[in-house]
Amino acid sequence: MLVAQRIVEGINKRGNKVGDKLPPERLMLEEYEIGRGTLRESLRFLELQGVIALKPGPGGGPIVQQPDGMGLQTAITLLLQFENAPFRTIVEARTALEPMMARLAADRISEEQLATLKHSVDHMREHIDDEEIFVEMSRVFHDTIAQGSGNALFGYLIHALLDMLDGSAVGMEYPERHRVATCDIHEKIYNAVAAGDAGAALAAMEEHIDAIWRYEEKNYPEVLDTPIAWGSRG
Repeated sequence: MLVAQRIVEGINKRGNKVGDKLPPERLMLEEYEIGRGTLRESLRFLELQGVIALKPGPGGGPIVQQPDGMGLQTAITLLLQFENAPFRTIVEARTALEPMMARLAADRISEEQLATLKHSVDHMREHIDDEEIFVEMSRVFHDTIAQGSGNALFGYLIHALLDMLDGSAVGMEYPERHRVATCDIHEKIYNAVAAGDAGAALAAMEEHIDAIWRYEEKNYPEVLDTPIAWGSRG
């Protein structure tokens, strides 16, 4: 772990970008004054965290990558599994977090993110009879609000939570009436964010997340009470 931390520190100091190669093994062995086995274990750990990719063969070696949220999702899932926490834990977390994200997004969202948000609303409405597109566009909408908050932690956290509570994965279905209502509230949130109205964005997201909670509590209480398990699919 200590060597892995030093390798990441070196990446930052050198200003390495995604796709850059790290120094050759012999140079890292000299720099860190360690054995080959320790170095390779450290690199393997960083590979598992998504920090590097180990390219085999001549001219290969460790290549800098952009970590994604998979490590965070796995860590949260395992922590909650060992607490025997149910899926409702995730819904409760969203209830607390997403209205704040919408409020921040009203002040911070970029034009590109705003365009993505609008596309998700429009595409959902154009294909309101397609439940698969509904789930996909709903995911895009909430991911974009989180990213648009300007808080990187929110972005990764919501992405992880949505991966854990993917309605299509735990057996939830969404009738057309529910899809239309969701599209309407997404549009209301979008309009508030686009107008830069932080208070309205927060209130609209609170309304939306509360409706999600009530729908799932009414129709899928057994899913909400199911203990979270790594790799589980309802």
